[in-house]
Amino acid sequence: MHIKSFVAPLVGAAATLAMLPAFAQTKVTNQGVTASEIVIGTHQDLSGPIKVWGVPVLNGMKLAVEEVNAKGGINGRKIRLIAEDSGYDPKKAVLASQKMVEKDKVFAMIGPMGSPTVLAAQDILFEAGVPQLFPLTAAEFTYKFDPSKAQERLKFNNLLPYVESTRAALKYMVDWKKPKSACIMYQDDEYGKNVYDGFTQQLEAMKMKPVSVTTYKRGASDFAAQAAKMKSDGCDLVVLGTVIRETIGLMAEAKKIGFNPIWLGATPVNVLEIPALGKELVEGLYSAAGFEIPYRDTAKGPVKEWAEAYFKMFNSEPNTQAVIGYNAIMTFAFYVQLAGKDLTGQKFLEALESGKEFKDIFNSPITKFSKTNHLATTITQVQEVKNGRWVLVKDGLSF
Repeated sequence: MHIKSFVAPLVGAAATLAMLPAFAQTKVTNQGVTASEIVIGTHQDLSGPIKVWGVPVLNGMKLAVEEVNAKGGINGRKIRLIAEDSGYDPKKAVLASQKMVEKDKVFAMIGPMGSPTVLAAQDILFEAGVPQLFPLTAAEFTYKFDPSKAQERLKFNNLLPYVESTRAALKYMVDWKKPKSACIMYQDDEYGKNVYDGFTQQLEAMKMKPVSVTTYKRGASDFAAQAAKMKSDGCDLVVLGTVIRETIGLMAEAKKIGFNPIWLGATPVNVLEIPALGKELVEGLYSAAGFEIPYRDTAKGPVKEWAEAYFKMFNSEPNTQAVIGYNAIMTFAFYVQLAGKDLTGQKFLEALESGKEFKDIFNSPITKFSKTNHLATTITQVQEVKNGRWVLVKDGLSF
């Protein structure tokens, strides 16, 4: 073949390839950014079944926004937070997301609440080029992405994932307590399924089989049948893919019938409300956790200052949920700062994927993302309720 006739197709192919990134490259919005502000959005359950999560999460976010803005904002821009109530209803989450994207023109969605609600609404964000950052669910769909689908690159999570944290905590408990009959009760939704997957994967890795598997519908309040089944099945360790009311309800039913296994909650169980409401019923309960809960009367240094500021602003004690909401905004602010004064969606995405590490004031594991990994960490703790407070049992756990 003559050299010119060989080069010509190559040049044509190169021109075609040069056009491909326009289709493959992630579309990221620049909306919501002006010379003086950055508009961000969130949807929380402020009136529904998990408002005990949604309200303090939003409070933590508000405290962080006030703190950032009091210091002059980020590269001269103040944060404006738009919050909508989803009531933990996927349909309301969809409507709220449409409103914030189309009307409020948010630059990013920060810390939206709940597995079913986030899953229902996230495609609205991706289609508009709006990043979904640090949602209040550790389900795999919030950080696992298909590299061939450019818009999925807009999902990032800094929460401890349910599968990995359940595996790490379960491995530790089995090695330590040597149970013979591991069982699980989990919520019949995306969150519960992730806890179940972590439970079954770890048992398989340890050459064990689940002795009893039982579920409940989200919003259920009667757990007598589940407690009776697990007692009958001889369970001596029960993993809880539950939230607050269900955890206490099941343990109350178990106590009535003299059923007293080792209880191990997934990460949503590790909240102040469990010992505050469950009292002596939940003494000895273990849970997977991401960080130590700060108690206002024992906290020190920056955490003490944060706890006092939270109490002063909201007249309520700071908790796990408040820490998560606060950190969601502070993590966002860190990467916006890194993106520079000439802020664009593309520069912000590059900052997130830069590998630069964010360290919070609560001694949580370091947050770090890359082009191929949009999950911040999988390092897990186990904590136990002792004398009405969550106490660290073991940290630095993996599986």
